[in-house]
Formats: sequence, C-alpha cells, structure tokens
Amino acid sequence: MTTALLFDLDGTLIDSDSLHAQVFAELFEPRGVKIDFAYYRDKLHGRLNFDIFSDLCPGEDAKWWSDHKEAEYRKLLGTGHPNMPGTVELLDLADEMGWAKGVVTNAPRDNGEAVLAALGIADRFDTLVIGDECVRGKPDPEPYLEGLRRLNADAAVSLAFEDSPTGIRSAVGAGLKTIGIRSMLSDAALREAGATASVEDYADPALKHHIDQLKGLAA
Repeated sequence: MTTALLFDLDGTLIDSDSLHAQVFAELFEPRGVKIDFAYYRDKLHGRLNFDIFSDLCPGEDAKWWSDHKEAEYRKLLGTGHPNMPGTVELLDLADEMGWAKGVVTNAPRDNGEAVLAALGIADRFDTLVIGDECVRGKPDPEPYLEGLRRLNADAAVSLAFEDSPTGIRSAVGAGLKTIGIRSMLSDAALREAGATASVEDYADPALKHHIDQLKGLAA
C-alpha cells in the first residue's frame, strides 16, 4: 500500500477564510442578516454550502444559493494567490519520497480547480475528492476514505492536514493521523476536534517531527 499526504483546501492549502466570510456578509446584508468573521468562524466554517443555505434560506433553492456564493468567491480569488508557507517544499519532499498526494474538500469542484490553479499547484496532486460528489461529505469519513481508495493508500502510513473540526472528524474517522493548521482555530480547538497536533503552516519547524515519523512508518 502507498503512503499519502491528504490536504483539505480552504484554510489548509490556501488562506481563504476572509474571502469566504466577505462573500457571505455581502450576500446576506440585503436580507438584514449580519454575518461577521466571528459568525463565519463559529457557524459556517467547514460546513457544506447546501446545509448552510438550507438553514439560512429555508424554503429557497439551496443549490442556487450555493452556486451563486461560490461564483462570487471565485471572482474575489482571481487568477493568482500565494501558497501557504512551506507548501511547495512539502510537495517536493513527497515527490522525493514517492508519496501520493491528494486534496479532499467540501468545496465545489469549480472552486477546487480554480484554487489549485490560482496557487499554481494544480498539477502537483494525484486526485481531487469533492465532498458534494460523495454520498456523504465531511464530517463523514467518506471523502477521506475515497481519497485513500483512489490513491491505493494505507491510512496507517498516511497523513492528513485540516483546519476545521468538520474536516478533522472526517479524516480521523477514516483512520488518518491528522495535523491541524492554525489558519483560524487555536491548537486547543484543533486538538479537541481530534487533531494529533497543530502547526502554523507547512514551514513550521514542529511539522518535521511528524514527517520524520511518517518516513519511519513508510520505510
């Protein structure tokens, strides 16, 4: 079986939470609903859009709202965006080690492809798993199990990176050791959700210990 690195997208490969929060705020301001960053962080972060809009727009077309929101997000994203520090170096290391690499996200496919293109790393991954294309999205383990299946990877010798409790529960439920990325939440919050440890980004010296452990397991 293969060793794999599996990454969430928003808040994990790209620091995009402020953009998502801005779009939600602009969409709901005309409806008299105030969505600030704290509301986004506590109530919306990591959830499937369909569930969010079903709650916030009961009786309306949640899919239309979801598609509209993500189209607005992609406008803000543009065609270029900086990578999280250390991302390219970690992907290079994975290539040197012969590890598979995948992205597992609750974001729509159009977003996933647009974000990876904007980061300039679309060709660095072996698969892109979309939660909406699974029977059950995160926090269910299915998206990560599907990622492992596609990569023919063993969870026991693989590693996941996540930034939300929803995603962490999904990855841990699939049997993956999971490292939290502190793009939004604290170390305590990430560990409480099930993360083994947390790092600021992929350049954080604390990550080396976990990568070295993975090298030993994969040997």
